[in-house]
Order: sequence, then structure tokens, then C-alpha cells
Amino acid sequence: MSREPRGRNPSSERRSGKPGRAGKAGGDAEPMMAIIHGELPPREVILRFIADHPQQASKRELAKAFGLKGESRVALKELLRELEEEGMVQKSRKSLIRPGALPPIAVLDITTRDKDGMLIGRPAEWADENGVAPAVLIKQSSSPAGRNGKGKAPVAGMGDRILAKIFSAVDRGGPAYTARIIKVIDKRQGASMGVFRETPGGGGRLMPIERRGEEMVIDPDYTGGAKDGDLVEVEVARLGRFGLQRAKVLSVVGSVASEKAISMIAIHAHGIPHVFPAAVIAEADAAKPATMSHREDWRSLPLITIDPADAKDHDDAVYAEMDPSPENPDGVIVTVAIADVSWYVRPNSPLDREALKRGNSVYFPDRVVPMLPERISNDLCSLKEGVDRPALAVRMIFSKEGRKAGHTFHRIMMKSAAKLSYQQAQAAIDGQPDDKTGPMLEPILKPLWHAYHIMKKGRDRRQPLELDMPERKILLKPDGTVDRVFVPPRLDAHKLIEEMMIQANVAAAETLEKKKQALIYRIHDGPTLAKQEILREFLATLGISLAKGGNVRANSFNGILAKAEGTAHQTMVNEMVLRSQSQAIYSPDNIGHFGLNLMKYAHFTSPIRRYADLIVHRALVGSLGLGEGGITPDEEASLDDIAAEISTFERRAMAAERETVDRLIAHHLAGQVGAEFEARVGGVTKSGLFVTLPDYGADGFIPISTLGTDYFIYDEAHQALTGEKTGLGFRLGDDVTVKLAEAVPLAGALRFEMLSDGRPMPTAVRSFHKATRRNKTPARKAPGTRPLRGRR
Repeated sequence: MSREPRGRNPSSERRSGKPGRAGKAGGDAEPMMAIIHGELPPREVILRFIADHPQQASKRELAKAFGLKGESRVALKELLRELEEEGMVQKSRKSLIRPGALPPIAVLDITTRDKDGMLIGRPAEWADENGVAPAVLIKQSSSPAGRNGKGKAPVAGMGDRILAKIFSAVDRGGPAYTARIIKVIDKRQGASMGVFRETPGGGGRLMPIERRGEEMVIDPDYTGGAKDGDLVEVEVARLGRFGLQRAKVLSVVGSVASEKAISMIAIHAHGIPHVFPAAVIAEADAAKPATMSHREDWRSLPLITIDPADAKDHDDAVYAEMDPSPENPDGVIVTVAIADVSWYVRPNSPLDREALKRGNSVYFPDRVVPMLPERISNDLCSLKEGVDRPALAVRMIFSKEGRKAGHTFHRIMMKSAAKLSYQQAQAAIDGQPDDKTGPMLEPILKPLWHAYHIMKKGRDRRQPLELDMPERKILLKPDGTVDRVFVPPRLDAHKLIEEMMIQANVAAAETLEKKKQALIYRIHDGPTLAKQEILREFLATLGISLAKGGNVRANSFNGILAKAEGTAHQTMVNEMVLRSQSQAIYSPDNIGHFGLNLMKYAHFTSPIRRYADLIVHRALVGSLGLGEGGITPDEEASLDDIAAEISTFERRAMAAERETVDRLIAHHLAGQVGAEFEARVGGVTKSGLFVTLPDYGADGFIPISTLGTDYFIYDEAHQALTGEKTGLGFRLGDDVTVKLAEAVPLAGALRFEMLSDGRPMPTAVRSFHKATRRNKTPARKAPGTRPLRGRR
């Protein structure tokens, strides 16, 4: 996890004469309760401190704030573990926060001003179940110095989207949080997007595409040529004291009837930069091919690229051979070469600043929003077949048992011997070579597969988490409409490239650690104790056990998955294990990668589409003395903020990609309202069931009020809704038949009605319900069904 954010130390308030937060609840007149410095305070005090100090609520900071040492620190650790198990607190980076609280770093949309003219923002991403998104007071810096005391401090305005450090507000009369701007994420000030609807007499209305959006009036002179049903981008033209806002059309994206416009909705809604500034394009166009300076000539080595058939850029190439050393009998040498983006994208250049602003490329079914301009990503850095290209290569030696004996990094000039697709390479190995792969089979492809099988021995011994969650792809027709949804086969060719890239990433982290070079790791924390307990209780209803204790490993989950394989519960168990996992992030502080079961791991293999990889490339170039383009001291000092930014942008990209798929599927199914579908219960909440259509990969909602006349009780541990009187209900993973009741394409929302009868719940679930009734917990039944307005 990343370093603890540098915030205000509670003790500094005492030195300045202000009441310390440990003794007072955020400045309230009433003291929380008597606290003896050096003794463990009550639970309520700890919880209040965590709520008030989201940026300082680590175990170390808590111990420091309350003066805890020795046995008191041990007791604090145990108390925090109990609070986490009970769901009273949760981890966010290195700090603890209360559930529903903002994390130490968040993306905010600036939406309004307070009575004093101060900017107010709200989190760009906020779960509906957490209630109304909290307001955050934006504090603009009065100092001209920016991050690390250099450059200009970022300044934001209305309509901007920002990345900010979050602090609990001292003044209880205003917003619950304050924020300091880390950076402004590009977004046209005051810009909004919606569907243009003509009105009689000229002009029109803007119908919002977001749930919290508002209608606007567009005067006849400001329509910008938009036609009824066009997706348009507008800016507010005039704000009146009464009535609707008036807007001016800035651009027409296209007819909303065309699904090619749908990805633009997500691009706009998430503030994803998608137009390169002129200075960035100019720098990319002026770039010249790399020279042989500080490079080894590897152009005779037959490295090949293996990618999806429709790939436009190629950033990794591979080659394998037997190790001739008598000290490593039957061992192999695996070479992975990665495009040398660091040669072209230098620190703090226009290209670099724009790449950091994007963080990563974003992939939609109909388009890609690249991190770098095409001149760089698809041309100069792409490892094209038969063309000289600069690269960073790692040469790894493995024993016949799959153990790595050593590795070395090299800055090279290479020439790809062939560009193959996964299917093409696999077909050749399976005995169906074509004219291109036939001559390559013996000298190149078979040695690669032999090396993979040796490396697989090491992977099997390591036992990373092996979830079986097939990824669906949407295939579009030429007009942009959905043709079909399918699950591409998982080939050994995919696994070969994946394992070679993983080992290259490990080698990068190991080398930089050995050089004592600061870097950005890819880290993945283990599941929290609270999530483990939820999973444990759920598995118990299936007769599967999960050992208690905090030292769970990835192979513990593999045993569970193996027990469920081939049973009716296989999909359900895979989904629940996935939900129990933490989210991987980037950080300059290493805690290892739980899912891959690796202690040292850094992203190195995709610098064309991920900024984290570019940072690792620069770190390698600088620490190994490989020439120009190395990491700078300013970058090293900013790694904490950079890691937080790119982690946030990765989540932004994932949300935008997921929402676009939801909208495409909803658009595709909009003409099938009333049709019946086979579905699977993919989520259980207090409000109803989320169901998935396996044939489409689409998710939809069934309100609890439509399940029947019984009152339904929600059981989180068993992921079930059960009728209080009948004992019949629905659980996660149940196969059901549903009817499509409503589709809202622009929101990506589907509402279904349940056609299947509930089934008898297991004994453990019924016992839970009896206990619930004894404790007088009210049964759940929604008071009615409202039309869908947006996504969940």
C-alpha cells in the first residue's frame, strides 16, 4: 500500500494552543470522554478519531496520537482487528476509515459554491448504498508553489474534476470534509452532455444522461445544428434565478440511436481526456526514430510478438532457447523485450504530462482512448514486424524445475521476426501451421512452448489465485450496433504470454530493489478479516470450510475453488471468492501481491498503455546507467502522489469501460421488453436481486417488491433473500427465469421481473431468519416499483 498521507499531527494542535482531536470531537464543546495519555482509549474514542482523521488513521498514527507503547500498542492492534472484523472500519491504502467515509485521496467534481463563494465538490464515484454523496470544501492554495514546493499550485473552478487529498473538517457547521487539490483533471469548465430534443417553435431541451443531471433550455440561436435525438455537448450560457438553466451546444457527438456515441457518454461522465493538445501532437510528430546510443544490437535475435488479432500496437516480444550452460542442464533462457517508451516520452515534457493526466489507455468496444498519440503508440514504439525498434529487454534463466536462476536487463535495438495472433500461434502448436507459422514452428514456437511448460512448474508450485471468471467480448457490426456477445477461448498461447510477462515484471522489481531505486510497485493486499468472515459463513452453507485466522494465502482459496469445480455452485463460489478480494493498486511501498502470491512485483511490460510501466522503465534506465530518459529526482519525490493518481485513473477507466458495455447491451435489448431470459442471480441486496444474463453478460435488477406477496429477509452472510412465512427465497448463483420489464439504454439499466418460484432455503439460512425474528429485525419488502433512472 502507498505511504500514509502526510497530514496534520494531532499533537501539533496542542502545541499551537488548539484542543487536540484525541481529546475533543473535532472542536465540539463537549469532550468525548476522559482520556488518559498512554492508556488505550475506549472504542468510541478510537472510532471518532478514525472518522475525524481519515488521512492519519493508521495504527502507527493512532498509537502516536494517544501515546500508546508496549502492551497498549498490542491491545490497540487487537482492538483495530476486532473493529475491522465487525465492519466498523475498513482499510484504504495504509489508513483506516469508517465505512461510507471518503478515502484519503479521491476524485471530486466541483459542483457549486457555498455562501462565502468557496468551491464545493462531491466524489465522482459514490455507491448508492452509502446514501447522499458528502460535500467537500475545496481549499485553494494561497502559495504559488505546487507539489513538492515547485511549479504553480493547481487552481480549479466550477465544473472541474480534480484529484484531491481529503481531510476531515474542523468546523462542524459546514461540509464534513475539506480537500487540497493535487491536480486538475482536464474537463471543459461548465461542460455537460445530454440528448437534444427539439421543441415547437425552434430551439430545444437538453435531456441529461446522468441521474443527477438537470434539463436545460437551448435557444434557437444556440442549437449548433443539432437534430432531434443527437447526443450533444453543451455549456451553460446563462444562469437565472428562476426556471431552467439555458445552454449553448458546443459540439454534436452524433445520433444517440448509433451505439458509436455511447462510449462518448462514459468518456464525458468520467472526465477522461480524449483529445490530445496541440503541443502534445507537435512533440509526437517531431519525434525521430531512436538511435543505437547505449544500445546492444539484437536485431538478429528472432523475437516475435503474439497479440490479439485486432491489436494496433505491439509493446512486447518474446523468444526462448535452451540454456547451453552445463551448470543448468535442461534449463531454458527466456527473453522478453518491451517497447522503449522512455526514449520518446521524457519526464515533464508535454507528452509526459498528458500521459500522466490519462494514466492508462481506455478500451471500449468501438474505440480506444490511448495514453499516447498514435505517432508514438502505433508507430515509433510499436514492435512492428521487420522494422528496427528500440526496446528494454530482460534475459531470464530458469532451471528445468522452473526456478529462476538469474536475470539481466539490456537496452537494445531489435527487429521483430513475426507478428502473430494468439489463435495463429496456438493453431501451429496444435498441428495446423499456416504459411507463416510453418517455418517458425521448430526454431521459434516449439522452444517457446517448451519454456512455458518449464515456467509453469514454478507457477504451479507458487499457486497464485486461480479464479475461473470468463471474460465476455462484444462484437459490433459495421454500423456500431451489437452483433453478438461471446466468451473467447482461453488458450495456452494466452497463458504463455501472461506467465512470461509476470516473470519480467518480477525481475524489474527485484532489480530495482537490489539497486535501492525508488519505484512504483503493483500491490495487492489480502482480503480483510471482515470479508473472510462473510465468505466463511457463506461457504459453510455449502459444506465448504475456510480456516480461520489472518494468515490466509492464495492457495487457501484455490482449495475452495477446486472443491466447487464441476458442481452447481462453481460459478457462485468463484464470484464470492472474487468479492472477498481487495483491489490491486499502485504504490511506492511494497506489501507484495496476494493474488499472484509474489513478494516483489512491478508493472514493466506495457509502457505504451500504462504510466506505471513507464515509471519503472525510467527507474531501470537510470539505476542501470542505460543512457537517456532515466527517472528524475522530482519524479522520485512525487511517486506517492503519482501512484495515487494512476490508481484512481485505473478505477476510472474500469468504470467507464463497464458502463459502456452496460449501455451497449441495454441498447441491444431495448427492443425485447417482455421477452423471457435464462439468468443467474449475481447479487443480493436489501432492495432486491441483481441478475446476469449469461448469453449477454448483461446485469439487471429485480426490485424486492416484485418477488411475491411474502416479506423477504436479507441475509448478507448467506447472500439470500428469504420469505418470512414460506421459507422460500433466492440465493447468489441461483439459476432463474426472468422477464425484461424495462430498458433504459442511456443509463445502461435493465429491470426484470422474476418468473421462477423461490426455492427452500438451507437449514443455516432458516436458522439465521429465526434469530433475526427473535432480535426483532424488520423484514424487508419494498413499497413499490419505480421506473429505472440510472445504473446501480
